Amino acid sequence: MGVSKHLKSKKPGINIVEVQPIEGARIPGIRRWTKAYFTSIYEPASVDRIIDVSEFDAQTMNRRLTVEKGLFCGVSSGRAVHAAMKLLPDVRDAVIVCIICDRGDRYVSMNVF
Repeated sequence: MGVSKHLKSKKPGINIVEVQPIEGARIPGIRRWTKAYFTSIYEPASVDRIIDVSEFDAQTMNRRLTVEKGLFCGVSSGRAVHAAMKLLPDVRDAVIVCIICDRGDRYVSMNVF
């Protein structure tokens, strides 16, 4: 929320996208939070769009990042990049940023790679 506020103060037209696993997805380290789990700093109005990503799509993108780009990252990073790629048809002349936030070594035993 702090990053969202800061970015929106610098560039009011910026869009903040929240990425959630689809209902029932088992993406390691990520769950679909109910409103009861949100902290007091969460401001739904700061989020412009929500994209749901399946476990299959997150893992598929995770493998692609490893094989095609040499990024040995985790499934949550695959989820973020998959969501960023879903934005491409909807934008023009934009910069899309997502964060590669974890390492792949935690997922070696999961048959992701």
